[in-house]
Amino acid sequence: MSERGTLHHIELRVRDLDGASAGWGWLLGQLGYEPYQEWGDGRSWRLGATYLVIERAPMAGEHDRRMPGLSHLAFHAGTRRQVDELWEASPAHGWSHLYADRHPWAGGTEHYAAYLENAERFKVELVAAESLD
Repeated sequence: MSERGTLHHIELRVRDLDGASAGWGWLLGQLGYEPYQEWGDGRSWRLGATYLVIERAPMAGEHDRRMPGLSHLAFHAGTRRQVDELWEASPAHGWSHLYADRHPWAGGTEHYAAYLENAERFKVELVAAESLD
């Protein structure tokens, strides 16, 4: 398979590098990413040929996923059981539950997923495989 068209990396600018590193590091580690790079203003994690970077923003401001720009990142997160385990563990690692009243069907009756948001309002969607386990 050609790499053409696949994501090389994603870079997110954050206000609080230490806080973001803890939350993103936990989540990405649970999804199989490994620490990749670290420097004064940033960190990255890699899975295969793709990596995700968080970097301290050079300008002040707030991120709001509801404004024009990036809404969220969606990850394949394994089985339904694995998605549920991430849902349960996430608050202890800086992630808040979104759409708890509709979990795990907030994306529709055929889309099993968990939706989380961190303190800087970055949203992630953790999508279960189609198997019914």
